[in-house]
Amino acid sequence: MKAHYLLAGALLAAAVCAPAWAAPGKATDPILTNHGRKSPCGELHNAFGPWDYREGNIDNRVNIVLSVHFPAEVENNERGARGSLGADMDYTLRALPNYIPALLAMARQAKKERTLQPAGAHYPVECYFERAMRFQPKDAAVRTAYANWLREQGRDNDARAMYLAAVELTPGNAAANYNVGLLYYRAKDYEKANLYAHRAYALGFPLPALKNLLVKEGKWADVTDEQLDLPDNAKKAAAEAAEATSDAAAPGTSAKGDTPAASGPAPALA
Repeated sequence: MKAHYLLAGALLAAAVCAPAWAAPGKATDPILTNHGRKSPCGELHNAFGPWDYREGNIDNRVNIVLSVHFPAEVENNERGARGSLGADMDYTLRALPNYIPALLAMARQAKKERTLQPAGAHYPVECYFERAMRFQPKDAAVRTAYANWLREQGRDNDARAMYLAAVELTPGNAAANYNVGLLYYRAKDYEKANLYAHRAYALGFPLPALKNLLVKEGKWADVTDEQLDLPDNAKKAAAEAAEATSDAAAPGTSAKGDTPAASGPAPALA
């Protein structure tokens, strides 16, 4: 029977909502592609913004955008504040292109309307991810959110490439490493799936599904520290994760570090 599993959505959401701070982005107008053409997703220049919502010196402007166009009822996809839901989300994302909650809400709205471009939005959903990456190329949280969306569209190869981009930007992101491994497993590239599984578990990822799948296939194998190739800051995170797992283990039990986290969904296997 074919194995089905869920990616670590809840844990990834936590990583997405707490991105690493990056240098403020500066919009170049017009934005050109590698081939010298304008992006089909529009210029970033906007009458109000664009700003990186993570910058501490623009809190007032961010609060204005969010209070007027992205209150709770918009974020929760219930009703629009100043217009349609799509229009309010669009305004928010043109002012704050890499604002993760608005990107996720836009994706949910498209799914709810069964379309790729919600009513009132200037662009299809994928364009908002593209604009966010143009605005802040080093924002790993944007790439993780985009990878989640690509995976939901059944575009596993594109999703894996985007997770890999997130891992390159934040090598210590255990959830992104785990999801890279899951997608390599789905592609039957067991050697790479095994490597990224070990990276994820070394960084403290708690869900055992990927290891279990590899064990079942007879593809779970030890890897060396050299093969793991974790940078120093990620090695520190891995050591802290191992210590925390050891401290949490009950007396007389082994600390495997691969039990499901209470806050995360257990993989569904069939």
